[in-house]
Amino acid sequence: MSAIRFSAMPTADAEHIRAGGADAYGSPAETMISDGPGHPCRHCLRNIDAGDEVLVFAYRPFPEPQPYAETGPVFLHKRHCDRYAASEVLPPVLETSRDFIVRGYGKTDRIVYGTGSVTLKDDIPAYAAALLDRADIAYVHVRSARNNCYQCRIDK
Repeated sequence: MSAIRFSAMPTADAEHIRAGGADAYGSPAETMISDGPGHPCRHCLRNIDAGDEVLVFAYRPFPEPQPYAETGPVFLHKRHCDRYAASEVLPPVLETSRDFIVRGYGKTDRIVYGTGSVTLKDDIPAYAAALLDRADIAYVHVRSARNNCYQCRIDK
C-alpha cells in the first residue's frame, strides 16, 4: 500500500480570493459569519468557528475548465490561516462526517469511472492508497457525501 498525502487548497488560491480575486465563475467571494461547525476551511482544513468571517466562493480544483472539472461552493477563513501541513494525517474537516465520496482522477484530470465510492472516514486512507496504487489514477478527491462539495485532494 502506498503512503498518501492529504493536500489542502494551495495558498496561492486562498490568497487570490482573500485579495478580492475572482472565483471560478468570475465573481468575488461572498462574506458571511459562521454559525459554527459546517463551514470547513479548504486551506487549513479545520472548521471555521462560530462568529468568524467566512468567504464562500465557487472553486474548481482542476487546472482548466473541461467537462469533468467539477466546480462548487467552498468556504475559506477570511482572515489568514496556515495551510494544512500534517499531510499524512486525516485532516480535522474529515472528522465532521461519518462518510465522504472518494474518487480517482487520471492524468488528464478526468474521473476514472468506477472509482467513486461513499467511504467511511476511517477507511479513506486505505481506499485512497488502493486507488493510488493503480496506474490509471493520478490523484484522488475527497468530497462531501451529502452535497458533493470538494474537501481536499490525496496524492501518493
